[in-house]
Amino acid sequence: MSYTGQYDEPKSRTAAAAGNAAADLADKASNFANQASQTIDRTIHGAQDAVNSLADRGRDAGERVGEVASNLRGAVDKSVKDQPYATLAVVGALGFVLGALWKS
Repeated sequence: MSYTGQYDEPKSRTAAAAGNAAADLADKASNFANQASQTIDRTIHGAQDAVNSLADRGRDAGERVGEVASNLRGAVDKSVKDQPYATLAVVGALGFVLGALWKS
């Protein structure tokens, strides 16, 4: 009579249970990796949208600054032509104020 047969069945059940546990663990790891990948993708897309929005706002602000500079230049040119002494007095006062601020 051989007693080795009675030990083969528990070993095969243990091996099957270990295989099932490994497969479950692999499935859970795969699901976790997929969820992490989706979260990272959403985060990256959100960051790209924010950067694009910020870039658009920066372009708009740059265009507005250009418009203001153009309007200011036109106003200064007109002021110099129409009232040169008043313009010179304003520029002198502005220079004095900026100099006083710079010194302090």
